[in-house]
Amino acid sequence: MKEQSTTKGFAILSVASMMVKILSLLYIPFLRIIIGDEGYGIYGASYQVYVFIFVLTNSGIPVAISKLVSELIAVKNYKDAVKSFKIARAILFTAGVVMSIMLLIFAGPFANAVHYKKAYLSLLTLAPAILFTSIASAYRGYFQGRGNMTPTAVSQVIEQVANTVFSLLFAAMLIKYGVEAGCAGGAIGTSIGALISAAFLMFYYEKNKKFRIHKDDINEEVRRFTTKQLVRKIIKYGIPITVCVGMTYAGNLVDLYNTKVRLMAGGVPEIQATILYGFLTKYQQLLNVPIAIISSLSMAILPAISAAFAIRDKKQVKDKINYSFRLCFLIAVPCAVGLAVLSDPVFQMLKFGGGSYIMTYGSIVLVLMSVMQIQTTILQSIGKLYTATLYSVIGIVFKIITNYFLIAIPSINILGAIGGSVVGFLVPIILNHRIIRRSLGVRLSIVVHSIKPLFASILMGVTVFVVNYVFKYPLGFSKRGYFLNTSLTIVCVIIGVLVYMIGLTITGGITKKDLQGMPRKLTRLIPRFILRRIK
Repeated sequence: MKEQSTTKGFAILSVASMMVKILSLLYIPFLRIIIGDEGYGIYGASYQVYVFIFVLTNSGIPVAISKLVSELIAVKNYKDAVKSFKIARAILFTAGVVMSIMLLIFAGPFANAVHYKKAYLSLLTLAPAILFTSIASAYRGYFQGRGNMTPTAVSQVIEQVANTVFSLLFAAMLIKYGVEAGCAGGAIGTSIGALISAAFLMFYYEKNKKFRIHKDDINEEVRRFTTKQLVRKIIKYGIPITVCVGMTYAGNLVDLYNTKVRLMAGGVPEIQATILYGFLTKYQQLLNVPIAIISSLSMAILPAISAAFAIRDKKQVKDKINYSFRLCFLIAVPCAVGLAVLSDPVFQMLKFGGGSYIMTYGSIVLVLMSVMQIQTTILQSIGKLYTATLYSVIGIVFKIITNYFLIAIPSINILGAIGGSVVGFLVPIILNHRIIRRSLGVRLSIVVHSIKPLFASILMGVTVFVVNYVFKYPLGFSKRGYFLNTSLTIVCVIIGVLVYMIGLTITGGITKKDLQGMPRKLTRLIPRFILRRIK
């Protein structure tokens, strides 16, 4: 199995993640038509409970596998790399069985605890997905540790395609029995998709499990580890990450409960509160499209930084960190500006219904979330696992407190959740930055990496706003139906990308060296007149 460069691995995962998130967006309007706005709020609530149990089971150990396998391969200890994967796979399988049974047994109490009793059936149908995703996560962590992102990417696409098809099929079949049954049908696809994805990864592993070892490394002496030592390493790496991610999603669960209760405290009727939470869910899912690219970057750089840190290559660690922040801002800033400017047209194009104003105000969260995700990955890579966890927990506490007060204010209501997210990410970002600089003994400036993308994004945002306004109002496109409005939105996105690229060439935000590191198929999409101006 061939190892891929960080750039190529990132590109592969990014393309796959974008495909997955676009598919997940495209089926939202169809699912919303089938189960309605209230049903979508129930569906979103059940999914939050499922995701919390999912991350408790699957967030830490796969990252531990990736980190441990990459470290062992870096010191040419191939036997223990495979051995550690098999141990972790057994741990994940056991955890998956236990957590699936737990969700089946406690589906009712969970639904009652978050004030969404109608989510009970959906939670039952989501229970098998915990086991199947546990199996899939073990293999993904192993392949990522070996520097091969292709199986992870392909499995994600397969999983989402199956999820989309079967979710819509079962939702349409079961909605005649009521909104609760329709929501449960929409959740069945998640379990089926996870099963198919796990089967693919198992098949791929059997075909590609052998290491190709260079002849000079065959007789090289390496330090071997006992099973007990490897288990300890997996637990050492996995538990802090599980707690860190678990606390984040525990905060989301508290938000789920808190949002509805505080909306009602502010005078919003219960059904309307459920609908508003559905609006928030749609906003979060749209935000997850660009976040998927940042997640891909995190998955690609973690093994690379871990390997460099394992052999004490300080320069490479610093280079990888700077590279990750540059890419983070190059992606997150224009996406945030674009979503803010085109929030209403995008919601209309995707037939999302109401709630576009949440994206207008809340797109800044995308940048903050991206920065924190990269910082957390860096801390995990250099062994500061508990520090990342502690700072995440502090951020969650601030978020919950802010939400509690803001959401109950009638003039703010659901936008209070945006304010809470801003505060909840800013606090750990500041703390993370300090500990990264102190731990590595290097000067790192997040702001420096953001200036050029910000300038190019503002230029893009102004241009797109003017184009959209002129065509939509003076020329009357808004009165001419869905097709013209959708076409205008797509044209605005294309113009935005071109103007952003021009802005980057003006500021020197992208260089020829960057292009050399990018896949050729991607650089061919850049117009020649822009390529000629890149230095």
